[in-house]
Amino acid sequence: METINGMTFGFMSQRGNWQDPMSRESLRKMKEELAVSHVILPITVTQAHPQATKIDWQSDSVLSDAEVKGMIAYAQEIGLKVILKPMVNVADGTWRAHINFFDHDVPCEPTWSQWFDAYRDYLNHYARLAEETGCVMLVVGCELVNSDRRDAQWRETISQIRQHYHGLLTYNCDKYQEDQLIWWDAVDVISSSGYYPIDKWEQELDRIEKVVKHHQKPFFFCEAGCPSREGSQYLPNDWGLPGEVSMMAQSQWFQRMFTACDKRNWVQGFGIWDWKAQLYPREAALKDDDYGVYGKPAAKIIREFYKSTK
Repeated sequence: METINGMTFGFMSQRGNWQDPMSRESLRKMKEELAVSHVILPITVTQAHPQATKIDWQSDSVLSDAEVKGMIAYAQEIGLKVILKPMVNVADGTWRAHINFFDHDVPCEPTWSQWFDAYRDYLNHYARLAEETGCVMLVVGCELVNSDRRDAQWRETISQIRQHYHGLLTYNCDKYQEDQLIWWDAVDVISSSGYYPIDKWEQELDRIEKVVKHHQKPFFFCEAGCPSREGSQYLPNDWGLPGEVSMMAQSQWFQRMFTACDKRNWVQGFGIWDWKAQLYPREAALKDDDYGVYGKPAAKIIREFYKSTK
């Protein structure tokens, strides 16, 4: 696997968002300002609640196939390699990690089997789309922590996906879960969400390194980011952490992450979180306390690191 100097683009975009010319302008700015080589395009769909077995991937609010294909084609036209990332959110606001069912099927209760049937329909559709459009990688799941223990069902899911898509497959496990999965051998690339505290990078990389060496698979952080907010450098996964706007907190976090990871040749890239399809005005950047880096000092740190690793 080649180095992934990547960025996640357009999370939570809904139908019509990627047809807006401003979204393509945003993607162009992302490439130019951060020197990225890869873009991760998330297709976000929902299920009603954590025990729902219907996934609304054909809803009228979901990005249309035409606009997804159009955005992939534009990204490739401007020199970006595309990683497609179908994602499931829970409509009631519950984090997707808490999607869960009984370990053993019980009459009249929703089951893992029902959920995986729905999930495979969703993933197989986008596997065919990724194959058709020449995406270099497909992410088969993201932070579905309670499902991680369903070894046989994940293996069957991945086997089906391989019938439709012949590029690289990865699963984006959640932070601290890299050494919990027992089915890494079923995918081509190990990846995780690298939201680690600024002062814990070395110990977490030591832990992850054992997993990578055991499986002898490529590894990258499919997500990694930090809000520009006081205290977020110590708890970067908490998007609701209260605190004043702080460009320094975000910049320090990125610098520490890159410094730590640069010493580990098995870390082969990042899909930094995140870049909006509809950007805030540049003059508002220093008032923004979210994960975005547009117009912020962290953007320069990312650009310099990515240019040094090309």
